[in-house]
Amino acid sequence: MDMKVLLMSALLGFVSLVRSEMDNNVCISAKAKTCGECIQIGPQCAWCKDPGFKPSRCDDKDSLERAGCTQLGIENPQGRVTIDKNKPVTNRKIDGGQNLRPDEITQIQPQKLTLNLRSGESQKFTLTFKRAEDYPIDLYFLMDLSDSMQSNLENVKNLGTELAKAMEHITKNLRIGFGSFSESYVNVLSLTDDTALFTQEVSKQKTSGNLDSSEAGFEAIMQAALCTEVIGWRNAIRLLVFSTDVGFAGERKQGGNGRPNEEKCHLENNMYTKSNDFDYPSISQLVDTLSDNNIQTIFAVTEQFRDVYQELSAQIPKSAVGTLSTNSSNVIQLIIDAYNSLSSEIILKNSKLPAGVSISYISHCKNGVSEKGENGRKCSNISIGDEVTVDIEITATGCPSKGKSETIKIKPLGFIEEVEIVLDFICECDCHKDRIPNSPECSGRGTLECGVCSCNEGWLGRLCECSQYDFLTDDLDANCRMDKGTDICSNNGECVCGTCECKKRDNPEERYSGRFCECDNFSCDRSNNKLCGGHGRCECRTCICEVNYAGSACDCLLDTSTCLAANNQICNGRGICECGVCKCTDSKFQGPTCEYQKKWE
Repeated sequence: MDMKVLLMSALLGFVSLVRSEMDNNVCISAKAKTCGECIQIGPQCAWCKDPGFKPSRCDDKDSLERAGCTQLGIENPQGRVTIDKNKPVTNRKIDGGQNLRPDEITQIQPQKLTLNLRSGESQKFTLTFKRAEDYPIDLYFLMDLSDSMQSNLENVKNLGTELAKAMEHITKNLRIGFGSFSESYVNVLSLTDDTALFTQEVSKQKTSGNLDSSEAGFEAIMQAALCTEVIGWRNAIRLLVFSTDVGFAGERKQGGNGRPNEEKCHLENNMYTKSNDFDYPSISQLVDTLSDNNIQTIFAVTEQFRDVYQELSAQIPKSAVGTLSTNSSNVIQLIIDAYNSLSSEIILKNSKLPAGVSISYISHCKNGVSEKGENGRKCSNISIGDEVTVDIEITATGCPSKGKSETIKIKPLGFIEEVEIVLDFICECDCHKDRIPNSPECSGRGTLECGVCSCNEGWLGRLCECSQYDFLTDDLDANCRMDKGTDICSNNGECVCGTCECKKRDNPEERYSGRFCECDNFSCDRSNNKLCGGHGRCECRTCICEVNYAGSACDCLLDTSTCLAANNQICNGRGICECGVCKCTDSKFQGPTCEYQKKWE
């Protein structure tokens, strides 16, 4: 093939590739009219604010620079992570061996961050969690006082003193409280560090017959969790030990008004007063309430109902089940074992995310174990002093909340500590702040913002050069589109007051034309590297051929003189003349005029 033809084919292929890339360029195809709209398309899109910039202002940064946009004229804001509070995790007790107050203990860092989020661009940070020594523990013992629990009650009377002694290796900062339920819930003793008082108050308790103690126990759990001030919960590890020897049916009350549980504290003189007004809480209500109040639940139940409470525990994060001996003689070891099981697992939970925001976790636990997905929120077998890290990635799509800041929180379940994350969404460019009213760039009739004119009332056009009263519509660009959805002036010109002004070419002999600049005189087919084969002219991308020439590139000669044989017959009467060349129809003959008979082998 001729080298010139190869080069031309390669050039046409390159032009086709460029056009295809432009069609696939999401920055351009989105047709953003403002810098804010442009940067929300995705992190790959930037904006040129240079006045007078003619190509698409919304494109990738490299393309804008190649098109002549100055470096200072490119708006391409980037997201970032700022750590606002980063108190180090607590490693040991304060000097002198004193116990640390809850507000002096830090197990998770950082504590507060600000994320500037651009649409489609994720921001990453790492949380560190380290279990502290002597972390304060509040333990509230909630006991079924139906008659069948009589022997169990006797063993619970000395729980306070014995439990504090047994847990010395875990914490010396222990408070303990007691509540009971039979027909209704009673807060017998709010949380205290006075173990003698615990023994004294529990010794006063008596059991009584009751056929409905299991569901009444759900009411008791709700009230013990919700009545924070009455119970005396601190910013500490909150343990609720629920002890019973009956299962639960999970049914609603029969009769009455059937009103759903209100999920509010209703204690008067330490007694629940709304038992006849509301239904028992549902399991989903229990799950949410215990989680929201950072309460870890230990179900201390008899062997007969262990499986039932195991199923319930599976639905309640940070809960455990222990089997009571017949008379609860093993209750202290049960509590310690359950606490060790609960505290050895770290589970991160985030608050509700704004629309369009997603979050992912990758945990790095002991022994080099890493997990992602839902397991990325967890680490197991964590002992006091162990440190684990979790990589967190947050991504926004678009611009939630119309650009207003949102705050989310991440916390390890069972702990009061939490991480506050302020989400600031990048919805506008910095140039949005530098608006110039009545700018000369806008003919003195509009505000220049990010290189684009926003015209005053009564004026239209790219430079506010057109009077609104001269047109029937405010959409001047509509007059410059061949069809709805097509490019303005076929992307070959500029719409000025509703009329296309076509681009100039570097070659003065080449030009765009037509009402919508849809025509040109240089894009016609070529033959022998010549436009229209050198035998015609290019009009609106179509060859108009000279007399005696035809074809898309005027490369078909209509003169038959070149097909005349010596006998003055066209192709010796054995073929047809096409574009000045004989095509023999008799397969026995060949030659320029089908004059030679083929020799058969």
